[in-house]
Amino acid sequence: MRGREAGLSVVTVGSLTEHLSATGYDPILTPVADFADRTEITGAAMAPDRVEPGDLFVAISGARAHGADFIDKVISRGAAAVLTDAAGVTKIREAIGYRIPVIEVAAVRDAAGPAAAVIYGTTASSDPALFGVTGTNGKTTTTYFLRSLLSTLLEPKQKSTGLIGTIEIAAGPSPETSERIASDMTTPEAVALHKLMHEFRSKNVAAAAMEVSSHAISYQRISGLYYDVAGFTNLTQDHLDLHGTMEEYFAAKAGLFRRSRTRTSVITVDDAAGHRMAAEATGHVVTLSTSGQAAQAHWEVEDTAAEGLGTAFTLTNRHTGERIRTSTALPGDFNVSNAALAAVMVLEAASDPERPQEFSREDVVEALESKQPFHVQVPGRMQVIAETPAAIVDFAHNPDAMIRTLEAVRKPMQEQNRGKLILVIGAAGERDASKRPTMGAIAVRMADHVIISDDDPHGEDPAEIRAGLLEGAHDAITTGGLETVLEEITPRGDAIAAAVAAAGEEDTILLAGRGHEDHQDVAGVRVAIDDRAELAAQLKARGFTTLTGSGAA
Repeated sequence: MRGREAGLSVVTVGSLTEHLSATGYDPILTPVADFADRTEITGAAMAPDRVEPGDLFVAISGARAHGADFIDKVISRGAAAVLTDAAGVTKIREAIGYRIPVIEVAAVRDAAGPAAAVIYGTTASSDPALFGVTGTNGKTTTTYFLRSLLSTLLEPKQKSTGLIGTIEIAAGPSPETSERIASDMTTPEAVALHKLMHEFRSKNVAAAAMEVSSHAISYQRISGLYYDVAGFTNLTQDHLDLHGTMEEYFAAKAGLFRRSRTRTSVITVDDAAGHRMAAEATGHVVTLSTSGQAAQAHWEVEDTAAEGLGTAFTLTNRHTGERIRTSTALPGDFNVSNAALAAVMVLEAASDPERPQEFSREDVVEALESKQPFHVQVPGRMQVIAETPAAIVDFAHNPDAMIRTLEAVRKPMQEQNRGKLILVIGAAGERDASKRPTMGAIAVRMADHVIISDDDPHGEDPAEIRAGLLEGAHDAITTGGLETVLEEITPRGDAIAAAVAAAGEEDTILLAGRGHEDHQDVAGVRVAIDDRAELAAQLKARGFTTLTGSGAA
């Protein structure tokens, strides 16, 4: 069994049970309770394959099996105790009797986070400072912007920063010098998150930026965590396969902006959902308008001006009159919104006298105005692979994101009177099918040449997925009298090759939907394909030059 690390209190089955009882989870300890005070817990795990000697195994009911079904395996791996529900207790008793302590609670997911927090010593007041971002679109880019700004502030103080999100989990003095592991979900399970917080602390991480998905909030993955600042980007149709209705989707997101989960909420109020989120949030709430539509917002974006492919802008505090000039190198008004949200979140953290940070408010202003923290590349987010023709890879995979991305790509084309826009899109299988016709219609209305191909079919028939996109595309062409070229080409590599073959030097190619992803899930089989690498290879094969550092192989 692993020993407790320096600085961590000893946790036994008995003390953990007492903590869960004190926090309202009404735990029931199995008849081996006489071992409770002698059985030490040194870690926690939810996946049977990740159990280590001394771990508390958290056994929940899953889509295909109950964690308790793997009790023999976790005991063989050295589990010290089990946290589960009544169904799990029954399964364990029938399989092995009471060979190790079992703690029964009614809501295992809810209790997992607080239990892990006790085990790993990750209390609300402990480091690292947490910056969480939720919303339909913009989470990944905003967290990369946050991490870049935090690194700019903390690296001179010999402190590290962390990142948890869709693309990767990383920790280190700067984004360039970080240890990285690939991420298999936007927000890890609660037990894994608390272990990460403990590891971050051991790596001298003073602050971390985290994507917080609606799934994570609904499934209690962030249970037991407390955010210094939580930020809201926007809310548009997505994930209705999980939430059912937009009202339920809103309620899931709103669960982050509670006094019990965050010290300060920074909410973008560019639409009705943002205004409602701000009105219903509890605790300290700060509002941000990036579109000029909310005169009463605390912070507002003003004086935007093109700066290369990106945008310079001024952040104005409506209460104090303070004005801060900064910029982002990524194209699109939505990236101004993402940068502004990241800036205000860190400014507000630095202004909180009850939770001192490693940096001052003056440090933040100086970094924003003179150190270009938002001139950072975000993998697969408006990532420019080539300039002639313009070739871009983006993660846009729902109607609102598609509109924002296509508008951002179209704007310089119109200003420079560039040629045609060639778009490759698909849609994920086993996800909200109702958005597919809408996405097809948006594609043919906003692009000149559309190639519909496959994204991640998962277990769904790829042809049926494409049919949903094609239905909306054909209807839009017919009703709008459009002259858009529409093709259906599979596999995706062939679709990308066709897009490059159709492009001249003045044209623009946009691959939407997959971003940083490097494989497709086709009926459970991982098929290797990276839009960035494939696009670069096809461009080079036709004699075009790709950008150094584009992320393409």
